[in-house]
Amino acid sequence: MTPASVAPARVGPLADLGIVVTRPARRAALFAQKLEAMGARAIVVPAIVILPPESRDALDAAHANLARYDGVFFVSGSAVEYGAPAPGAWPGGVPAYAPGRATAAELIDAGIADARYPKGSQDSEGLLALPELAAVGGKRFLVLRGDGGRELLAATLRERGATVDVVGCYRRIAPQGLAEGLVALVARGAVQALTVTSSEAVGNLWAMLDEPTRARLRAIPTFAPHPRIAEAARALGLDAIVTAPGDMGIVAALLRHFAHAGAPRKETS
Repeated sequence: MTPASVAPARVGPLADLGIVVTRPARRAALFAQKLEAMGARAIVVPAIVILPPESRDALDAAHANLARYDGVFFVSGSAVEYGAPAPGAWPGGVPAYAPGRATAAELIDAGIADARYPKGSQDSEGLLALPELAAVGGKRFLVLRGDGGRELLAATLRERGATVDVVGCYRRIAPQGLAEGLVALVARGAVQALTVTSSEAVGNLWAMLDEPTRARLRAIPTFAPHPRIAEAARALGLDAIVTAPGDMGIVAALLRHFAHAGAPRKETS
């Protein structure tokens, strides 16, 4: 019989690796399940809290006028979660744009069938490179994003002659307090990798940690799905590895790294 104080060994290509997941709680749970299925010990430490907007007036007005737009941009999965209209309310003939495959899949799940996304760079730059968005003079677009999001998409479309309405459909706030559970796990050597999916999350996480924990995290690999996010991590001294976009891009990078490194597995309890 396994003693109660000893956790059973896990099996899989990421067996017993402690991997920190920093995305918002609901989305963290979905990614954690993927990691756990491969034997990892997912350590969920949400570094961003997603909330609905303080007022829905602008979003409700945008929903009432969706048919007037030549396209609607959902800049993230959270934009779909908080900004998509009620099922059946999407007007026919209005395309929806997403920065990548995962967000496009969420649009389809939300009942928005005409979901378009770039096949190359999965970000605002990739969207702006779509041939259909090269000449948009006289067109009208809606951008649904979090408060304080990047200006590149809307600004560039306006430069190309389009009218662009920007509506904040969710808010991002930083968690409060010290991530005590993570601090304890890092001190015990039970963390082998850190995953970050936004530049803001990197900064928020750093603010939640004490300096000894930061120093230890600098010695383990950090996996980021975009060069911009990796650069934010490197600015803090983290050993950032750029992966492909999406959950599977991060998972593939984890598999490659630890297959090559042959890293020892650590028990977390």
